[in-house]
Amino acid sequence: MTTNPGPPGGRPQPPPVTEAPHPGPPSGGERDAKDIALDAFRAPEPDGALTTDQGIRVDDTDNSLTVGERGPTLLEDFHLREKLTRFDHERIPERVVHARGAGAYGFFEPYESLAEFTCADFLQEAGRRTPVFVRFSTVQGPRGSADTVRDVRGFATKFYTRQGNYDLVGNNMPVFFIQDAIKFPDFVHAVKMEPHNEIPTGGTAHDTFWDFCSLQSESTHMLMWAMSDRAIPRSFRMMQGFGVHTFRLVTADGRATFVKFHWKPKLGVACQVWDEAQITAGRDPDFHRRDLWEAIEAGEFPEWELGVQLIPEKDELSFPFDLLDPTKLVPEELVPVRPVGRMVLDRNPENFFAETEQVAFHTANVVPGIDFTNDPLLQGRNFSYLDTQLIRLGGPNFSQLPVNRPLAEVRTDQRDGYGQQVIHSGTSYAPNSVGGGCPATLGGGRLAEGVFEHYQERVDGQAIRRRSPSFADHYGQAALFWRSMAGWEQEHIIAAFSFELGKVGDQAVRHRMVANLARVDQELAVEVARRIGEPEPAPEPAPDRPTGDREAGAVGERVSPALSLENLHGHGIRTRKVAVLVAQGVDAAQVRAARTALRAEGATVETLARYGGSVAGSDGQDVEVDRALATTASVLYDAVVVPDGAEDALVVEPDAVRFVNEALRHGKPVAALGTGTALLRAAGAREAEQLAGVALCGPDRQPGASFWEDFVHLIEQHRFPQR
Repeated sequence: MTTNPGPPGGRPQPPPVTEAPHPGPPSGGERDAKDIALDAFRAPEPDGALTTDQGIRVDDTDNSLTVGERGPTLLEDFHLREKLTRFDHERIPERVVHARGAGAYGFFEPYESLAEFTCADFLQEAGRRTPVFVRFSTVQGPRGSADTVRDVRGFATKFYTRQGNYDLVGNNMPVFFIQDAIKFPDFVHAVKMEPHNEIPTGGTAHDTFWDFCSLQSESTHMLMWAMSDRAIPRSFRMMQGFGVHTFRLVTADGRATFVKFHWKPKLGVACQVWDEAQITAGRDPDFHRRDLWEAIEAGEFPEWELGVQLIPEKDELSFPFDLLDPTKLVPEELVPVRPVGRMVLDRNPENFFAETEQVAFHTANVVPGIDFTNDPLLQGRNFSYLDTQLIRLGGPNFSQLPVNRPLAEVRTDQRDGYGQQVIHSGTSYAPNSVGGGCPATLGGGRLAEGVFEHYQERVDGQAIRRRSPSFADHYGQAALFWRSMAGWEQEHIIAAFSFELGKVGDQAVRHRMVANLARVDQELAVEVARRIGEPEPAPEPAPDRPTGDREAGAVGERVSPALSLENLHGHGIRTRKVAVLVAQGVDAAQVRAARTALRAEGATVETLARYGGSVAGSDGQDVEVDRALATTASVLYDAVVVPDGAEDALVVEPDAVRFVNEALRHGKPVAALGTGTALLRAAGAREAEQLAGVALCGPDRQPGASFWEDFVHLIEQHRFPQR
């Protein structure tokens, strides 16, 4: 009856071990239960003669079997036919959305027991580690699109708990475009490339997307997020994650609490600016997946804190919005986020296809103690995710793929189907009294510990196609988001709307969108209209906005500081990348000082010059060059240092001038030492001493410890948008 034996006798998982017969992947931390379970599926390094899939040794894999040296190929060449057949069938359908992604393994551990709110086993004990696999992704583009496009990012976490797999399938934004899953096919058809020419790839700046949004005012709140810098994160490691929907935590005795899930990155939240993101897409379209991989390989394991917003059931209707509406968030000023645990990703996959591409997430993969609400978008996802995995992974047995296999014991009477990996015996129906019996259900009275039971609530009503009036406010929280932004964030949102709508050819679509924006904020709409050549819109009140938008009343109604990037900086500069520009005659002592000071804080420091190899310093010491300028760009770094002594060579080097110009234009921290300020002037900074985020050290001075401490603080702030 068992398709996956799990731990012997159903016993709990063993604790993490540090030694095992199989070394595991090369870059991991401690080996956990999931890593050990994968040993059974890891292929050894090839050793010995090449064989066919049937184990037949092959004498030649470079030449087909032919009649003579120039004659026809023979059909009896089974090795040729097998190779070509396998190649022809090795592709599987990519995900309809979230096709481009990257993933990693790690662990989750609670800070404290949450038994007061849930019987979920993995949340019962402080410090107990549960293995996880996390996949990050873009939404719109296909697998071959760039990482840094403006888009929502998926943030999906699979917990391999002792009670079965739990999937928290979320995004880096806490809300979504639609309220009801019946609109999801329409939304995806609209956001995907235009049907007649398959353009644009990985972007939303086209007619069908904005036509849909202009006709679906419920999308307005999500559009504010998507047009903000949140849609172009600096890295997966520096973005938040949200469960989007309202779920329930349920105790063993059936008490429920509404919950919203939040992931907060330890490194803080950081984003790119639009111009920077476009350049990055050309310089390194794999920027985000490379960043995640390299950080884990270097032992700089990404970490997030899991937080929850807990809302008693009695307070369900006490907000000026509906908790079941996925286009709404719960402002943190109304319900604070309670930190409950941390997640660390410490191991890269060994095979992208077998693990990252074949991992299958499903919102309905829940464990005892976590249950759904009547959110209509969530209800549809609970159907759709399973359905899409069936076609993408070739049948119902995708849970037997190694990355998807639970650590919990699996007993089922399901049989057959494509990809069945188990030789079953006995019967496959229930109830039965012959053939060895079937697994028993554990209902009928008080449930045994660890058994899932759906939360019981009374539901009365008629079958209707009508949305609740409590879902009718489509502009209130969009306005809240806009008001909560810093001035530079608002300018970026205006620029994003202007760029996107400027690409739309249908004037009626542009006109409708401007009218929708006027219901969010009149100044926003007027400025966007001016930039895209639309008439200034008349002020339009939002007729469906409830009284929750009044000036006075509940905390957080007018502004939510937790929404602004200005309030989400991290601490320290670990894993930040700093470029040091060098050339012949550079002050080698300053280069060494920069390396020492910044690396001591955990930053990655690389020297860049016109050519690779090394350059001679002013003291006769060679300075090793890490990369040639022509092979990289400032968008791939977080800060720049220009030492003294090499100004003559750098100011006439176009790549160096462009490098500093872009760094200045994108608001990145820059340090110029001595005559290094000449490169800043060549890059357009005529009064560098007046620019925010620029650290200067005058001629005939050597930067001391305090200079580098101040520069570290500048890097910590990530960007100076006022520049």
